[in-house]
Amino acid sequence: MEPQELDAANPPPSALPPRARLGIGAVIVLVLLAFAATIGIGMLRGATGAEIVDETASPSTSPAALPAEAGLYVHITGAVREPGLYRLDAGDRVADAIARAGGFADDAQRDGVNLARPVADGEQIVVPVVGAETAAPASGGGGSMGGALDLNTATREQLDELPRIGPAMADRILEWREANGRFTSVDDLLSVPGIGEKMLAGIRDLVRV
Repeated sequence: MEPQELDAANPPPSALPPRARLGIGAVIVLVLLAFAATIGIGMLRGATGAEIVDETASPSTSPAALPAEAGLYVHITGAVREPGLYRLDAGDRVADAIARAGGFADDAQRDGVNLARPVADGEQIVVPVVGAETAAPASGGGGSMGGALDLNTATREQLDELPRIGPAMADRILEWREANGRFTSVDDLLSVPGIGEKMLAGIRDLVRV
């Protein structure tokens, strides 16, 4: 057999000095450990579903930072299944409030409330019972709170029965209520087109809020 020629530039591993072989082995071990660590971290993150949270993110997106106007409280009473105090979102309407109260009761006069009207913080929504007397008394005397007509729940027909308030004026009152929310005072009627001081004086004792 002919003797094999040795490449001086690339000696076989057995020809390397022991210290050189040890250094190469250490480098290989470090590379394998780093590779294994990378795979292990990836598997752990995928199993736990952990996400990296940016600590520099603005705290304004936190739910605790929402403005106070984001919620309001409404008292729902009358012919609903679960009357009580409810928290609603800003922009909710009477229909949302009644839904939160379990919906109409079986004896509810459903056309007695304007379901499309936006609700206001602190208001009371009264759903009348079928056959309940809510209109003003014919005599017009005294106008007690119990018999006065609530401007915030009155129907078109009920408003039409007030002195000097015909169908057209009743429609204006309902349009104002739908556009501006609930009446906070009887004097708010002066903001309805066509109602002046003289007309308001004639119905002041017959209505309430």
